[in-house]
Amino acid sequence: MSLRTATPADLDGIMAIERASFPTDAWSAESMAAELASPHSRYLVDEVDGAIVGYGGVRALQGGADADIQTIALAAHRRGHGRGRALLRALLDAAAQRGAREVFLDVRADNHTAHGLYVSEGFVEIGRRPRYYQPDDVDAIVMRLDLRRRRREQP
Repeated sequence: MSLRTATPADLDGIMAIERASFPTDAWSAESMAAELASPHSRYLVDEVDGAIVGYGGVRALQGGADADIQTIALAAHRRGHGRGRALLRALLDAAAQRGAREVFLDVRADNHTAHGLYVSEGFVEIGRRPRYYQPDDVDAIVMRLDLRRRRREQP
């Protein structure tokens, strides 16, 4: 597994996974390009043999108290091997390095695998947004992680 900072040159690879992973509500290439270029975001890609097989991003203003996981996605054939967990942990580390004390995210209520990952990493549900994901009418589960607690619990 090779994680590195995403660059604008990675946009096509990221968007291929984005569209395959989120067929009804994928981000536009323009939105993703803006995220990659933002000084307030940190995007990582997971590469295997020079090919992008996953990506994730966190929005965390330097010195800000909170951060938001924007997205994590993997090519279907790379799921279930710990790559998503590695991406999540690297994004949490990036948020902590920028000074965040807590991290928020939304996850589709029908994405049980991702929800389970987040719970296993210490996120707790703090709310729901009914019918948030359109056009599928799927609720968003809003979750929060206390980074200060996470650091104390790490070996």
